[in-house]
Amino acid sequence: MEPQTSPAAPPFEIGVYSFVEQAATTASGGPAERMRQLLETIELADQVGLDVFGIGEHHRPDFIASSPATILAAAAARTQRIRLTSAVTVLSSDDPVRVFQEFATLDLISNGRAEVMAGRGSFIESFPLFGYNLKDYDALFSEKLDLLLKIRDAERITWAGQHRAPLHGQGIYPRPVQEQLPVWIAVGGTPESVVR
Repeated sequence: MEPQTSPAAPPFEIGVYSFVEQAATTASGGPAERMRQLLETIELADQVGLDVFGIGEHHRPDFIASSPATILAAAAARTQRIRLTSAVTVLSSDDPVRVFQEFATLDLISNGRAEVMAGRGSFIESFPLFGYNLKDYDALFSEKLDLLLKIRDAERITWAGQHRAPLHGQGIYPRPVQEQLPVWIAVGGTPESVVR
């Protein structure tokens, strides 16, 4: 009997991402119109066969995507096949438990099409907004990435760090449809960032 093998993965994926800038549409309807256009764009990307669509997180007046998982959940209800990801989730200034829960929920809504692209953030507006000190930029990301990956890999977590309250055997719910929620590390800007 021949061993079973999975079909070969495609050699590449093609996708697009948006930071959901609103400047171009302010004159023609504002943020609500921009959001409607974005959801139509994601729906079209699904229909034409793109593999992935990403939404970048920003907390500035010129962008309307402070909550990528919320937007992607709306897109999940309107699409069938396209994978849905953040581009990026600023993990350094977010809580890994909440990030996992939001994307596991997106995974349930999309029937297994969610991914997380975690990054440090090339814009720093979220740090003071959520009470984090920029001097902890590297430590925050390393610690929070460690916790996010542990949550992804196990339902019940015991964990302690310096920038978040410890967890003592707590269960993190909901769990995703996928056996393991994909978590990508996003880098940009400098070669040092890529090496890290």
